[in-house]
Amino acid sequence: MMAQKSDNSIEHCVRESLELYFRDLDGETPHSLYDMLISVVEKPLLEVVMEKAGNNQSRAAEWLGINRNTLRRKLTDHKLL
Repeated sequence: MMAQKSDNSIEHCVRESLELYFRDLDGETPHSLYDMLISVVEKPLLEVVMEKAGNNQSRAAEWLGINRNTLRRKLTDHKLL
């Protein structure tokens, strides 16, 4: 049985942030929204998972469901190595 989503779920926070982002655009056209969002979510995700995994890349990659080489590339891309 899945737990019900609360108002402070990650999905809710992302949705709320996107609503604020579009409101702040004030009619301007967004650009590269997907890449921007992935970038701002991915870095803190990697930071927290690496910390919780004791900086063990193999464990972190397993938790994230990605290949260790992919994790290393992402860590490098975000200047976390």
